[in-house]
Amino acid sequence: MSKTTNAPVPVRRSEARERLLGTASRLFYGEGIRAVGVDRVMAEADVARGTFYRHFEGKDDLVRAYLEAADQQIRDHIVVAENEIASPSDFLAAVAHGIGEEVCGAGFRGCPFINAAAEYPDPDSAVHQAVLRHRAWFRQLLQDAFQRLGAADPARSADAMVAMRDGAMVAGYLGNARAASAVLAHSVGVLMTAG
Repeated sequence: MSKTTNAPVPVRRSEARERLLGTASRLFYGEGIRAVGVDRVMAEADVARGTFYRHFEGKDDLVRAYLEAADQQIRDHIVVAENEIASPSDFLAAVAHGIGEEVCGAGFRGCPFINAAAEYPDPDSAVHQAVLRHRAWFRQLLQDAFQRLGAADPARSADAMVAMRDGAMVAGYLGNARAASAVLAHSVGVLMTAG
């Protein structure tokens, strides 16, 4: 597994690349990353091997791109929420609500980032690094919101909410999704009032 930096990876956009990425995202999330080979992704995306390698260095690069696309989608939703919600407590409640909706959504199979980290445990791999970048961004987002809220220890509050989110993701997949969503919303409310 190769080491990676935080430098942006140049992306060659094309219809074939988007088909590969969309197919990989569906298969990786639905069946597991290690369970799905690149040949299957190419076949289902109807893309030739040469075209695949023009866009991705190999499977790990495709997995990294899948996670970065998921990360960008979440960031886009957050930008909309930040623009619409001025109150930090309403924003944090909206984040918890959004996570709860995801947990209760059709076809929910857990957190794609936690799932990927479990399949790519080497902390130096490009895939694991993509997971860590997403988590660091999300934690900082929460810390900033808790700071605006006036929490006594915004960093600790952010850590607690990340842990609650992780727990809700696992509980929602393995057990009662509605209960996991409700517990998350309640716990975040308690966290916000705890100061």
